[in-house]
Amino acid sequence: MQGFLALALSLALSGAPFTQAESASFVRKMLAIERLGAVRATAPRLTAITERELNAYFRYDMRDQFPAGVTEPTITILGDGRVTASALVDLDAVREGQSSSGWLNPMRFLSGRVPVTASGVIESQRGTARFLLDTVDVSGVPVPKSLLQQVLSFYSRSPENPQGLNLDDAIELPSRIREIRVEPGQAIVVQ
Repeated sequence: MQGFLALALSLALSGAPFTQAESASFVRKMLAIERLGAVRATAPRLTAITERELNAYFRYDMRDQFPAGVTEPTITILGDGRVTASALVDLDAVREGQSSSGWLNPMRFLSGRVPVTASGVIESQRGTARFLLDTVDVSGVPVPKSLLQQVLSFYSRSPENPQGLNLDDAIELPSRIREIRVEPGQAIVVQ
């Protein structure tokens, strides 16, 4: 029995694979947040979403929703607002989709499927959130913020927003979410 407990603890601490059950837990919490958003509440309502639930959701339920060329997305929730996001990105697809390939375009010098990591702070208040970028790297090499902006713009373009998203813009939070508190290993959604 002691060996089994030691193995279970070891798996829990070593980053065992994400499970479908964790993804299902995330989905249930998101549905509850949507339901609570439809009702005016006088007291704040808190919903904790764990890092594992979010990453399991990416793995199981969102994998077909990510743009072609973006795979293995992972979020690490560090606390005090700090998060790190990483994914494998096909930089050739990004470069081919751009209109500018001049000498000053940093995408000109990068190619292939590479790990892209961005770290920063999520600030949220009064129903809006903003990501304040600290660092971005490609295959462990620091790159300018403009590179991440190009990747984000390319992958977030839509008919309603042909330029894609801007890293510096605040976003409106849905479902009457007032703020998101980023604590170690979890985000607390406040409605």
